Amino acid sequence: MRKIIAAFLLSVLSPLAFAQKGFKVVPLGVKGGTADGNLSAYMLAPAGSDAYVCLDAGTVSNGIDKAIGKNAFDVNAETVLRKYIKGYLISHPHLDHISGMIINSVDDTVKQVYAMEHCISVMKAHYFNWQSWPNLTNDGNAPALNKFRYQPMRENVETPVVGTEMTVRAFPLIHSRPYLSTAFLIKSGESYALYFGDTGPDSVEKTDHMQCVWTVVAPLVKSDQLKGVFLEVSYPDAQPDRQLYGHLTPKWFMKEFGVLAELAGKEHLKNLNVVVTHIKPTGNNEETIRRELNAENALGLRLIFPEQGVKFELK
Repeated sequence: MRKIIAAFLLSVLSPLAFAQKGFKVVPLGVKGGTADGNLSAYMLAPAGSDAYVCLDAGTVSNGIDKAIGKNAFDVNAETVLRKYIKGYLISHPHLDHISGMIINSVDDTVKQVYAMEHCISVMKAHYFNWQSWPNLTNDGNAPALNKFRYQPMRENVETPVVGTEMTVRAFPLIHSRPYLSTAFLIKSGESYALYFGDTGPDSVEKTDHMQCVWTVVAPLVKSDQLKGVFLEVSYPDAQPDRQLYGHLTPKWFMKEFGVLAELAGKEHLKNLNVVVTHIKPTGNNEETIRRELNAENALGLRLIFPEQGVKFELK
């Protein structure tokens, strides 16, 4: 009888386990600029899974050590790097978003590196070229050692994330004209997460790139399928627009969410999970940005200020 009951429970509970909605996030690095050892990198996996993709990779090994110290993982650092991280989504090739992946590539396992062509071309020419670093990829200066495999992404084309239950779509952004960055829309089942690399506001950059992303995700906000948005705020509001260098302030951050509110309806943005990324840790920037964001949050967004190594959920 016990075996029959156990088999019944397993048949009932197994589908429920696979039907879990949302994502879990382990921040390996949360700051922008000069915070060596704590630079933009977020491990993201579907709830109930340990098959992660890394959203940017400014810091990897130091972040994994911090995460283990804060009980985000119950395995060793080698297992997290070599087995849990299945691939990298790289938004743009600035060092604070890519240096951790490069430095750790020697000890890493075979992985896919997903990026748009503007980013891959810089990695091939300037990083994995045998001058800056051995070419551990499948393309570029010979010999190509074929450990990391470039996966070029085209705008709004769904791509499977190898080794996971997730797919991803990429969208171009402007990171101080004419330089480009990327937004990634990750899907797991019926749940979505949206990650922005560094970006300036459309009004300053004279573009409609963020508007295009908001238009795509607005229906997902209405249907409660968008479980979280990662968006950067690099400077306080006192930073002049002419010195944003392709970044956001709290004012511009909220204006951009105002665009999404117009498309999806304000009522659907209340309590939307929004992870605040890339705060530059200069002077009292962090305290000021937190205060300004909270003061300007008329939409009732659920603002999340991530801490390196501290796991959280988007659901």
